Amino acid sequence: MRFIEEIVVDEFLPTFRSLLAERLRERDLTQSEVADILGISQSAVSKYAHGEVARNERVLDDERVAGLAEDLAEGLANDELTSVGALVESEILIRQLERDDLLSELHAAAMPGLNEYDGFDVHDPDSSLRAAERARSSVRRGIGTLEATSGFAGLIPNVGSNLVECVPDATDIDDVAGVPGRIFDVKGRTTVPGDPEFGVSGHVAGVLLAARDNGNDALAALNLAYDADLVDRLESFDLSTVEFDGERDTDEAIAAVDAADADALYHTGGFGVEANVYLLAPSAADAAARVRDLL
Repeated sequence: MRFIEEIVVDEFLPTFRSLLAERLRERDLTQSEVADILGISQSAVSKYAHGEVARNERVLDDERVAGLAEDLAEGLANDELTSVGALVESEILIRQLERDDLLSELHAAAMPGLNEYDGFDVHDPDSSLRAAERARSSVRRGIGTLEATSGFAGLIPNVGSNLVECVPDATDIDDVAGVPGRIFDVKGRTTVPGDPEFGVSGHVAGVLLAARDNGNDALAALNLAYDADLVDRLESFDLSTVEFDGERDTDEAIAAVDAADADALYHTGGFGVEANVYLLAPSAADAAARVRDLL
């Protein structure tokens, strides 16, 4: 009797780890860095690099396996993806391949009695952990874009900017990932104080959640310093802008306007309230890309 987990350990993992190690080494990571990321010894990395580990040809030739190795290597090498996020994405692919797919076929070859069944599903690919890690990864990618975008610092309001993304079923700010301490302009340089976390943005997260509560399907938001020319620029890109009252409670103010189809919400400020534009987008990475295109 062989469990499918044995197929994963004996056939999938050596092949996938060797592929991932190769892709990381191609991005100039040292054997020590690759070993730390993969949680293996440097000698094991060396064996992968020199082809001393047996690899399953069917796993090796699967485009999904090769594609994930490439994507994870890129994210890990650029610090856009944590090892937890990489683990989650790897586990999800494994679960997919276990459901009447490549790994179940390898399993059936080892256990012929399984051939009479259509397969079974023992794992949930729509986990909250996966959604959270994807949101954090998207915010990281967006931050990288903003840091590399010339002129973005000039769009940061005095209160600072934040780039946020929520999980699909978000209900409060604890379901929204953002930059702790906000993004600031320090002598013309975009300055990001820390790695994205959940529950650290009350301001921008509140606008995003209010927009979603009123029919908008955006998952991300980025606030910018208000300028009439900026609003015109957004509209010239066929983005819908909607003004709301910045002096009212955020939920009430956004509920009072038609926010459902808005690509950006803005207010012109008031007593003790700085004017802001809130760019809405399907993801944090998309929001940052829109700002880059605007500039």
